[in-house]
Amino acid sequence: MGLVTFISFELHLPFSTVSFFYLILVVVQSLTGDFLSSAIVSVLAFLCLDYFFVPPLFSLRVSDWSDTLALLSFLIAGLVITRLTSQAQRAAESEERQRKEMTRLYELTRHLLMLKPSLVINRELLKPFRFRFDLQAVCLFDATTAELHAEGESLTNLAEATRDAFILGRDFHDSRSQVAIRLLRVGGRVAGAIGFEGLQNLDLTAGPLAALAGIAVERCRALERATHAAAATEAELFRGAILDALAHEFKTPLATIVMAAGAVRETGPLLPQQLEMAESVEEEASRLAQLTTRLLRLARLDREEVQPQMELTDIRRLLTSLLEQCARRWPERRLSLNPGERIEVQADRELLGLALGQLLDNACKYSEPGSDITLSLEAASPGLAIRIWNRGKRIPPAEQARIFERFYRGTEAQRVAPGSGLGLYVARKIAIAHGGTLELEKQFSGSEGVAFRFTMPHTHSEPDHDTQNPCTGSR
Repeated sequence: MGLVTFISFELHLPFSTVSFFYLILVVVQSLTGDFLSSAIVSVLAFLCLDYFFVPPLFSLRVSDWSDTLALLSFLIAGLVITRLTSQAQRAAESEERQRKEMTRLYELTRHLLMLKPSLVINRELLKPFRFRFDLQAVCLFDATTAELHAEGESLTNLAEATRDAFILGRDFHDSRSQVAIRLLRVGGRVAGAIGFEGLQNLDLTAGPLAALAGIAVERCRALERATHAAAATEAELFRGAILDALAHEFKTPLATIVMAAGAVRETGPLLPQQLEMAESVEEEASRLAQLTTRLLRLARLDREEVQPQMELTDIRRLLTSLLEQCARRWPERRLSLNPGERIEVQADRELLGLALGQLLDNACKYSEPGSDITLSLEAASPGLAIRIWNRGKRIPPAEQARIFERFYRGTEAQRVAPGSGLGLYVARKIAIAHGGTLELEKQFSGSEGVAFRFTMPHTHSEPDHDTQNPCTGSR
Protein backbone atom coordinates (compact mmCIF):
# COMPACT_ATOMS: atom_id res chain seq x y z
CA MET A 1 0.00 0.00 0.00
CA GLY A 2 2.94 2.35 0.76
CA LEU A 3 4.37 1.83 -2.74
CA VAL A 4 1.03 2.59 -4.38
CA THR A 5 0.67 5.70 -2.23
CA PHE A 6 4.20 6.93 -3.06
CA ILE A 7 3.91 6.40 -6.83
CA SER A 8 0.42 7.89 -7.00
CA PHE A 9 1.52 10.96 -4.98
CA GLU A 10 4.65 11.55 -7.09
CA LEU A 11 2.71 11.26 -10.33
CA HIS A 12 -0.05 13.53 -8.96
CA LEU A 13 -2.71 11.03 -9.97
CA PRO A 14 -6.31 12.12 -9.50
CA PHE A 15 -8.48 10.94 -6.60
CA SER A 16 -10.59 8.63 -8.77
CA THR A 17 -7.55 6.78 -10.14
CA VAL A 18 -5.89 6.38 -6.75
CA SER A 19 -9.13 5.17 -5.14
CA PHE A 20 -9.43 2.55 -7.88
CA PHE A 21 -5.89 1.28 -7.13
CA TYR A 22 -6.69 1.15 -3.43
CA LEU A 23 -9.90 -0.75 -4.15
CA ILE A 24 -7.93 -3.36 -6.09
CA LEU A 25 -5.59 -3.69 -3.09
CA VAL A 26 -8.59 -4.25 -0.79
CA VAL A 27 -9.99 -6.95 -3.09
CA VAL A 28 -6.61 -8.73 -3.32
CA GLN A 29 -6.24 -8.61 0.45
CA SER A 30 -9.77 -9.98 0.93
CA LEU A 31 -8.95 -12.91 -1.34
CA THR A 32 -5.87 -13.91 0.64
CA GLY A 33 -6.61 -12.75 4.20
CA ASP A 34 -9.38 -12.92 6.77
CA PHE A 35 -12.09 -10.35 7.45
CA LEU A 36 -10.17 -8.50 10.17
CA SER A 37 -7.02 -7.93 8.10
CA SER A 38 -9.10 -6.95 5.07
CA ALA A 39 -11.12 -4.47 7.15
CA ILE A 40 -7.88 -2.91 8.49
CA VAL A 41 -6.57 -2.52 4.93
CA SER A 42 -9.84 -0.85 3.92
CA VAL A 43 -9.60 1.66 6.79
CA LEU A 44 -5.90 2.40 6.03
CA ALA A 45 -6.72 2.97 2.36
CA PHE A 46 -9.49 5.34 3.40
CA LEU A 47 -7.07 7.32 5.65
CA CYS A 48 -4.37 7.46 2.96
CA LEU A 49 -6.82 8.81 0.41
CA ASP A 50 -7.98 11.43 2.87
CA TYR A 51 -4.47 12.42 4.02
CA PHE A 52 -2.57 12.49 0.71
CA PHE A 53 -5.10 13.05 -2.05
CA VAL A 54 -8.09 15.03 -0.66
CA PRO A 55 -7.67 18.78 0.00
CA PRO A 56 -6.48 20.05 2.38
CA LEU A 57 -3.51 17.70 1.89
CA PHE A 58 -1.65 16.19 4.86
CA SER A 59 -4.75 16.55 6.96
CA LEU A 60 -7.61 14.29 7.87
CA ARG A 61 -10.03 17.15 7.40
CA VAL A 62 -12.13 17.35 4.23
CA SER A 63 -13.08 20.74 2.77
CA ASP A 64 -15.58 19.62 0.14
CA TRP A 65 -18.67 17.60 1.04
CA SER A 66 -18.48 15.72 -2.27
CA ASP A 67 -15.02 14.44 -1.30
CA THR A 68 -16.44 13.33 2.03
CA LEU A 69 -19.15 11.38 0.22
CA ALA A 70 -16.56 9.83 -2.10
CA LEU A 71 -14.42 8.78 0.83
CA LEU A 72 -17.37 7.24 2.67
CA SER A 73 -18.43 5.47 -0.52
CA PHE A 74 -14.94 4.03 -0.86
CA LEU A 75 -14.89 2.89 2.75
CA ILE A 76 -18.32 1.26 2.50
CA ALA A 77 -17.45 -0.39 -0.80
CA GLY A 78 -14.19 -1.72 0.63
CA LEU A 79 -15.86 -3.15 3.72
CA VAL A 80 -18.70 -4.70 1.69
CA ILE A 81 -16.24 -6.29 -0.72
CA THR A 82 -14.22 -7.52 2.24
CA ARG A 83 -17.31 -9.01 3.86
CA LEU A 84 -18.57 -10.73 0.72
CA THR A 85 -15.15 -12.05 -0.17
CA SER A 86 -14.67 -13.43 3.35
CA GLN A 87 -18.08 -15.14 3.23
CA ALA A 88 -17.28 -16.68 -0.15
CA GLN A 89 -13.92 -17.82 1.19
CA ARG A 90 -15.50 -19.41 4.27
CA ALA A 91 -18.14 -21.08 2.10
CA ALA A 92 -15.43 -22.51 -0.12
CA GLU A 93 -13.50 -23.76 2.89
CA SER A 94 -16.66 -25.30 4.33
CA GLU A 95 -17.44 -27.06 1.05
CA GLU A 96 -13.89 -28.36 0.95
CA ARG A 97 -14.22 -29.70 4.49
CA GLN A 98 -17.54 -31.30 3.64
CA ARG A 99 -16.02 -32.87 0.55
CA LYS A 100 -13.16 -34.31 2.59
CA GLU A 101 -15.49 -35.56 5.33
CA MET A 102 -17.83 -37.14 2.78
CA THR A 103 -14.85 -38.85 1.18
CA ARG A 104 -13.78 -40.25 4.55
CA LEU A 105 -17.36 -41.31 5.35
CA TYR A 106 -17.56 -43.10 2.01
CA GLU A 107 -14.25 -44.86 2.64
CA LEU A 108 -15.41 -45.84 6.15
CA THR A 109 -18.71 -47.20 4.78
CA ARG A 110 -16.90 -49.27 2.19
CA HIS A 111 -14.49 -50.56 4.84
CA LEU A 112 -17.35 -51.57 7.17
CA LEU A 113 -19.14 -53.38 4.35
CA MET A 114 -15.96 -55.27 3.51
CA LEU A 115 -15.49 -56.40 7.10
CA LYS A 116 -16.38 -60.02 7.73
CA PRO A 117 -19.64 -60.08 9.71
CA SER A 118 -19.21 -61.13 13.33
CA LEU A 119 -21.59 -62.63 15.85
CA VAL A 120 -20.13 -60.43 18.57
CA ILE A 121 -19.51 -56.70 18.81
CA ASN A 122 -15.92 -55.91 19.82
CA ARG A 123 -13.02 -53.49 19.32
CA GLU A 124 -12.50 -54.63 15.74
CA LEU A 125 -15.70 -52.85 14.79
CA LEU A 126 -14.39 -49.55 16.23
CA LYS A 127 -10.92 -49.54 14.65
CA PRO A 128 -12.07 -48.25 11.23
CA PHE A 129 -13.83 -45.31 12.92
CA ARG A 130 -10.71 -44.33 14.83
CA PHE A 131 -8.15 -44.58 12.04
CA ARG A 132 -10.27 -43.13 9.23
CA PHE A 133 -11.01 -39.98 11.25
CA ASP A 134 -7.78 -39.74 13.29
CA LEU A 135 -9.62 -40.00 16.59
CA GLN A 136 -8.08 -40.10 20.04
CA ALA A 137 -10.57 -42.74 21.19
CA VAL A 138 -13.90 -44.37 20.29
CA CYS A 139 -16.27 -46.06 22.76
CA LEU A 140 -19.41 -48.09 22.08
CA PHE A 141 -22.05 -49.07 24.66
CA ASP A 142 -24.10 -52.08 23.54
CA ALA A 143 -27.58 -51.93 25.10
CA THR A 144 -28.29 -55.60 24.32
CA THR A 145 -25.39 -56.92 26.38
CA ALA A 146 -24.78 -53.80 28.55
CA GLU A 147 -21.09 -53.99 27.59
CA LEU A 148 -18.62 -51.18 26.85
CA HIS A 149 -16.14 -51.54 23.98
CA ALA A 150 -13.32 -48.97 23.65
CA GLU A 151 -10.58 -48.35 21.11
CA GLY A 152 -7.75 -45.88 21.82
CA GLU A 153 -6.63 -44.07 24.97
CA SER A 154 -9.22 -41.57 26.18
CA LEU A 155 -8.13 -38.39 27.96
CA THR A 156 -11.65 -37.47 29.14
CA ASN A 157 -13.09 -40.73 30.55
CA LEU A 158 -15.07 -41.32 27.36
CA ALA A 159 -16.38 -44.76 28.44
CA GLU A 160 -18.24 -43.41 31.47
CA ALA A 161 -19.59 -40.47 29.50
CA THR A 162 -20.90 -42.80 26.78
CA ARG A 163 -22.69 -45.05 29.27
CA ASP A 164 -24.16 -42.03 31.09
CA ALA A 165 -25.45 -40.62 27.79
CA PHE A 166 -27.29 -43.88 27.10
CA ILE A 167 -28.77 -44.01 30.61
CA LEU A 168 -29.93 -40.38 30.38
CA GLY A 169 -31.22 -40.94 26.83
CA ARG A 170 -29.64 -37.84 25.27
CA ASP A 171 -26.71 -36.89 23.05
CA PHE A 172 -23.62 -35.06 24.33
CA HIS A 173 -21.50 -32.44 22.58
CA ASP A 174 -18.35 -30.58 23.74
CA SER A 175 -16.46 -28.59 21.10
CA ARG A 176 -13.60 -27.66 23.43
CA SER A 177 -12.60 -31.25 24.16
CA GLN A 178 -13.78 -32.41 20.72
CA VAL A 179 -16.02 -35.05 22.30
CA ALA A 180 -19.32 -36.06 20.74
CA ILE A 181 -21.63 -38.84 21.98
CA ARG A 182 -24.65 -39.98 20.00
CA LEU A 183 -27.39 -42.50 20.75
CA LEU A 184 -27.65 -45.40 18.32
CA ARG A 185 -31.22 -45.53 17.02
CA VAL A 186 -32.15 -48.63 15.03
CA GLY A 187 -35.71 -49.31 13.90
CA GLY A 188 -37.25 -46.77 16.28
CA ARG A 189 -35.42 -48.08 19.36
CA VAL A 190 -32.20 -47.08 21.10
CA ALA A 191 -29.64 -49.86 20.58
CA GLY A 192 -26.81 -48.18 22.49
CA ALA A 193 -24.52 -45.15 22.33
CA ILE A 194 -21.21 -44.32 20.68
CA GLY A 195 -18.70 -41.68 21.75
CA PHE A 196 -15.94 -40.00 19.71
CA GLU A 197 -12.97 -38.13 21.20
CA GLY A 198 -10.76 -35.90 19.01
CA LEU A 199 -13.36 -35.60 16.26
CA GLN A 200 -12.97 -32.65 13.90
CA ASN A 201 -16.14 -30.98 12.62
CA LEU A 202 -18.40 -32.41 15.31
CA ASP A 203 -21.61 -30.98 13.87
CA LEU A 204 -20.83 -32.32 10.42
CA THR A 205 -19.65 -35.86 11.09
CA ALA A 206 -20.92 -37.04 14.50
CA GLY A 207 -24.43 -37.83 13.22
CA PRO A 208 -23.38 -39.79 10.10
CA LEU A 209 -20.77 -41.71 12.08
CA ALA A 210 -23.39 -42.70 14.66
CA ALA A 211 -25.71 -43.82 11.86
CA LEU A 212 -22.95 -46.00 10.37
CA ALA A 213 -22.23 -47.46 13.81
CA GLY A 214 -25.94 -48.27 14.27
CA ILE A 215 -26.01 -50.04 10.90
CA ALA A 216 -22.88 -52.03 11.79
CA VAL A 217 -24.36 -53.08 15.15
CA GLU A 218 -27.65 -54.10 13.54
CA ARG A 219 -25.74 -56.09 10.94
CA CYS A 220 -24.08 -58.10 13.71
CA ARG A 221 -27.44 -58.63 15.40
CA ALA A 222 -29.04 -59.76 12.10
CA LEU A 223 -26.26 -62.29 11.58
CA GLU A 224 -26.72 -63.52 15.14
CA ARG A 225 -30.48 -63.94 14.61
CA ALA A 226 -29.94 -65.73 11.30
CA THR A 227 -27.40 -68.08 12.88
CA HIS A 228 -29.73 -68.89 15.77
CA ALA A 229 -32.62 -69.44 13.35
CA ALA A 230 -30.52 -71.85 11.29
CA ALA A 231 -29.44 -73.68 14.45
CA ALA A 232 -33.05 -73.85 15.64
CA THR A 233 -34.14 -75.29 12.28
CA GLU A 234 -31.45 -77.95 12.45
CA ALA A 235 -32.43 -78.71 16.04
CA GLU A 236 -36.07 -79.09 15.00
CA LEU A 237 -35.13 -81.57 12.28
CA PHE A 238 -32.90 -83.49 14.69
CA ARG A 239 -35.59 -83.49 17.36
CA GLY A 240 -38.15 -84.79 14.88
CA ALA A 241 -35.87 -87.62 13.87
CA ILE A 242 -35.26 -88.54 17.51
CA LEU A 243 -38.98 -88.49 18.31
CA ASP A 244 -39.80 -90.73 15.38
CA ALA A 245 -37.09 -93.15 16.48
CA LEU A 246 -38.29 -93.10 20.08
CA ALA A 247 -41.84 -93.75 18.95
CA HIS A 248 -40.76 -97.11 17.56
CA GLU A 249 -38.19 -97.91 20.22
CA PHE A 250 -40.62 -97.36 23.11
CA LYS A 251 -43.94 -98.53 21.76
CA THR A 252 -42.91 -101.97 20.62
CA PRO A 253 -41.37 -103.05 23.99
CA LEU A 254 -44.27 -101.53 25.93
CA ALA A 255 -46.81 -103.38 23.81
CA THR A 256 -44.87 -106.59 24.38
CA ILE A 257 -44.85 -106.03 28.16
CA VAL A 258 -48.61 -105.39 28.20
CA MET A 259 -49.30 -108.54 26.18
CA ALA A 260 -46.93 -110.63 28.31
CA ALA A 261 -48.50 -109.42 31.56
CA GLY A 262 -51.97 -110.21 30.24
CA ALA A 263 -50.85 -113.65 29.08
CA VAL A 264 -49.29 -114.42 32.47
CA ARG A 265 -52.50 -113.39 34.21
CA GLU A 266 -54.59 -115.69 32.01
CA THR A 267 -52.30 -118.73 31.85
CA GLY A 268 -53.68 -120.37 34.90
CA PRO A 269 -54.38 -120.14 38.59
CA LEU A 270 -52.17 -117.56 40.25
CA LEU A 271 -51.66 -116.73 43.84
CA PRO A 272 -53.32 -113.45 44.90
CA GLN A 273 -49.93 -111.78 45.21
CA GLN A 274 -48.91 -112.99 41.73
CA LEU A 275 -52.20 -111.87 40.20
CA GLU A 276 -51.87 -108.45 41.81
CA MET A 277 -48.30 -108.14 40.52
CA ALA A 278 -49.31 -109.11 36.97
CA GLU A 279 -52.16 -106.63 36.96
CA SER A 280 -49.83 -103.94 38.31
CA VAL A 281 -47.28 -104.62 35.55
CA GLU A 282 -50.00 -104.51 32.90
CA GLU A 283 -51.53 -101.32 34.28
CA GLU A 284 -48.23 -99.47 34.66
CA ALA A 285 -47.02 -100.55 31.21
CA SER A 286 -50.30 -99.32 29.71
CA ARG A 287 -49.93 -96.03 31.55
CA LEU A 288 -46.35 -95.63 30.30
CA ALA A 289 -47.53 -96.35 26.76
CA GLN A 290 -50.20 -93.65 27.11
CA LEU A 291 -47.64 -91.17 28.46
CA THR A 292 -45.28 -91.97 25.59
CA THR A 293 -48.06 -91.52 23.04
CA ARG A 294 -49.07 -88.27 24.67
CA LEU A 295 -45.54 -86.87 24.74
CA LEU A 296 -44.91 -87.79 21.11
CA ARG A 297 -48.27 -86.26 20.14
CA LEU A 298 -47.40 -83.03 21.95
CA ALA A 299 -44.01 -82.86 20.29
CA ARG A 300 -45.42 -83.42 16.82
CA LEU A 301 -48.16 -80.86 17.32
CA ASP A 302 -45.47 -78.40 18.43
CA ARG A 303 -43.73 -78.58 15.04
CA GLU A 304 -46.85 -79.01 12.91
CA GLU A 305 -49.87 -76.89 12.14
CA VAL A 306 -52.88 -78.09 14.13
CA GLN A 307 -55.64 -79.17 11.71
CA PRO A 308 -58.56 -80.62 13.67
CA GLN A 309 -60.88 -83.22 12.10
CA MET A 310 -64.24 -81.91 13.25
CA GLU A 311 -67.04 -84.20 14.37
CA LEU A 312 -69.93 -83.91 16.79
CA THR A 313 -68.47 -84.53 20.25
CA ASP A 314 -70.19 -84.89 23.62
CA ILE A 315 -68.12 -82.67 25.90
CA ARG A 316 -69.47 -84.04 29.19
CA ARG A 317 -68.81 -87.61 28.14
CA LEU A 318 -65.26 -86.64 27.10
CA LEU A 319 -64.64 -84.87 30.41
CA THR A 320 -66.03 -87.82 32.37
CA SER A 321 -63.71 -90.21 30.54
CA LEU A 322 -60.70 -87.95 31.14
CA LEU A 323 -61.61 -87.57 34.79
CA GLU A 324 -61.85 -91.35 35.28
CA GLN A 325 -58.45 -91.87 33.64
CA CYS A 326 -56.93 -89.15 35.77
CA ALA A 327 -58.47 -90.60 38.93
CA ARG A 328 -56.76 -93.94 38.27
CA ARG A 329 -53.40 -92.19 37.82
CA TRP A 330 -53.80 -89.84 40.78
CA PRO A 331 -55.85 -91.77 43.35
CA GLU A 332 -54.89 -89.38 46.17
CA ARG A 333 -56.60 -86.36 44.48
CA ARG A 334 -60.31 -85.52 44.92
CA LEU A 335 -61.61 -85.00 41.37
CA SER A 336 -65.10 -83.73 40.57
CA LEU A 337 -67.21 -82.54 37.64
CA ASN A 338 -70.12 -80.18 38.25
CA PRO A 339 -73.58 -81.38 37.16
CA GLY A 340 -75.09 -79.71 34.12
CA GLU A 341 -76.33 -80.12 30.59
CA ARG A 342 -75.14 -82.51 27.96
CA ILE A 343 -73.27 -80.35 25.46
CA GLU A 344 -72.27 -81.32 21.94
CA VAL A 345 -69.69 -79.40 19.93
CA GLN A 346 -67.98 -79.69 16.61
CA ALA A 347 -64.47 -80.71 17.63
CA ASP A 348 -61.59 -83.10 17.10
CA ARG A 349 -62.14 -85.53 19.97
CA GLU A 350 -58.52 -86.71 20.06
CA LEU A 351 -57.01 -83.21 20.03
CA LEU A 352 -59.55 -81.86 22.51
CA GLY A 353 -58.89 -84.79 24.83
CA LEU A 354 -55.15 -84.18 24.54
CA ALA A 355 -55.50 -80.49 25.50
CA LEU A 356 -57.95 -81.02 28.36
CA GLY A 357 -56.02 -84.05 29.57
CA GLN A 358 -52.89 -81.93 29.72
CA LEU A 359 -54.69 -79.32 31.83
CA LEU A 360 -56.05 -82.02 34.16
CA ASP A 361 -52.64 -83.65 34.44
CA ASN A 362 -51.06 -80.28 35.34
CA ALA A 363 -53.75 -79.66 37.95
CA CYS A 364 -52.94 -82.99 39.62
CA LYS A 365 -49.20 -82.68 39.21
CA TYR A 366 -48.93 -79.22 40.82
CA SER A 367 -51.36 -79.75 43.71
CA GLU A 368 -50.87 -81.43 47.06
CA PRO A 369 -52.15 -84.98 47.78
CA GLY A 370 -55.68 -84.92 49.17
CA SER A 371 -56.53 -81.56 47.57
CA ASP A 372 -59.58 -80.79 45.42
CA ILE A 373 -59.56 -80.54 41.63
CA THR A 374 -62.77 -79.33 40.00
CA LEU A 375 -63.95 -79.31 36.40
CA SER A 376 -66.91 -77.20 35.41
CA LEU A 377 -68.80 -76.34 32.23
CA GLU A 378 -69.88 -72.72 32.06
CA ALA A 379 -71.65 -70.53 29.54
CA ALA A 380 -69.31 -68.07 27.81
CA SER A 381 -70.13 -65.73 24.97
CA PRO A 382 -70.35 -66.84 22.23
CA GLY A 383 -69.97 -70.47 23.35
CA LEU A 384 -68.90 -72.45 26.39
CA ALA A 385 -65.99 -72.50 28.83
CA ILE A 386 -64.36 -75.49 30.48
CA ARG A 387 -62.80 -74.45 33.79
CA ILE A 388 -60.14 -76.56 35.46
CA TRP A 389 -59.35 -75.48 39.02
CA ASN A 390 -56.92 -76.89 41.57
CA ARG A 391 -55.86 -75.81 45.04
CA GLY A 392 -52.20 -75.52 44.04
CA LYS A 393 -49.74 -72.71 44.64
CA ARG A 394 -50.48 -69.50 42.82
CA ILE A 395 -48.35 -68.72 39.78
CA PRO A 396 -46.04 -65.72 40.43
CA PRO A 397 -47.12 -62.57 38.52
CA ALA A 398 -43.75 -62.37 36.77
CA GLU A 399 -44.33 -65.84 35.25
CA GLN A 400 -48.03 -65.58 34.36
CA ALA A 401 -47.36 -63.85 31.02
CA ARG A 402 -44.90 -66.56 29.95
CA ILE A 403 -46.52 -69.86 30.94
CA PHE A 404 -47.91 -70.39 27.42
CA GLU A 405 -44.50 -69.86 25.79
CA ARG A 406 -42.84 -72.79 24.11
CA PHE A 407 -40.50 -74.75 26.43
CA TYR A 408 -41.04 -72.28 29.29
CA ARG A 409 -41.33 -73.75 32.78
CA GLY A 410 -41.68 -71.64 35.90
CA THR A 411 -39.42 -71.90 38.92
CA GLU A 412 -41.98 -73.79 41.01
CA ALA A 413 -42.84 -76.11 38.11
CA GLN A 414 -39.20 -77.08 37.66
CA ARG A 415 -38.90 -77.82 41.37
CA VAL A 416 -42.09 -79.88 41.74
CA ALA A 417 -42.11 -82.15 38.68
CA PRO A 418 -40.24 -82.87 35.43
CA GLY A 419 -41.72 -81.73 32.12
CA SER A 420 -41.02 -80.57 28.57
CA GLY A 421 -42.59 -77.11 28.68
CA LEU A 422 -44.82 -77.97 25.70
CA GLY A 423 -48.10 -78.89 27.42
CA LEU A 424 -49.72 -75.46 27.81
CA TYR A 425 -48.20 -74.23 24.55
CA VAL A 426 -49.75 -77.07 22.53
CA ALA A 427 -53.03 -76.91 24.49
CA ARG A 428 -53.43 -73.27 23.49
CA LYS A 429 -52.65 -74.16 19.87
CA ILE A 430 -55.45 -76.74 20.00
CA ALA A 431 -57.86 -74.22 21.54
CA ILE A 432 -57.10 -71.65 18.84
CA ALA A 433 -57.48 -74.30 16.11
CA HIS A 434 -61.01 -74.91 17.44
CA GLY A 435 -61.86 -71.21 17.32
CA GLY A 436 -61.49 -70.79 21.08
CA THR A 437 -58.97 -69.63 23.69
CA LEU A 438 -56.99 -70.93 26.63
CA GLU A 439 -56.26 -68.46 29.42
CA LEU A 440 -55.12 -68.36 33.01
CA GLU A 441 -57.79 -66.79 35.20
CA LYS A 442 -56.74 -63.61 36.96
CA GLN A 443 -55.71 -64.20 40.53
CA PHE A 444 -57.20 -61.59 42.83
CA SER A 445 -56.18 -60.89 46.39
CA GLY A 446 -57.87 -63.35 48.74
CA SER A 447 -58.55 -65.95 46.02
CA GLU A 448 -56.93 -69.37 46.23
CA GLY A 449 -55.78 -71.99 43.79
CA VAL A 450 -55.12 -71.84 40.05
CA ALA A 451 -57.76 -72.00 37.32
CA PHE A 452 -57.51 -72.28 33.52
CA ARG A 453 -60.39 -71.50 31.13
CA PHE A 454 -60.68 -73.36 27.84
CA THR A 455 -63.33 -71.65 25.70
CA MET A 456 -64.83 -72.71 22.37
CA PRO A 457 -68.09 -72.30 20.42
CA HIS A 458 -70.77 -74.96 21.02
CA THR A 459 -73.41 -76.44 18.76
CA HIS A 460 -76.15 -78.05 20.86
CA SER A 461 -76.99 -78.70 24.51
CA GLU A 462 -79.68 -80.61 26.40
CA PRO A 463 -80.33 -81.49 30.05
CA ASP A 464 -78.44 -84.53 31.31
CA HIS A 465 -79.72 -85.37 34.79
CA ASP A 466 -77.83 -88.66 35.00
CA THR A 467 -74.40 -87.02 34.98
CA GLN A 468 -73.12 -86.30 38.45
CA ASN A 469 -69.65 -85.97 39.85
CA PRO A 470 -68.16 -89.26 38.68
CA CYS A 471 -64.88 -89.03 40.54
CA THR A 472 -65.68 -87.36 43.83
CA GLY A 473 -64.18 -88.44 47.11
CA SER A 474 -60.73 -89.50 48.12
CA ARG A 475 -59.10 -92.31 46.20
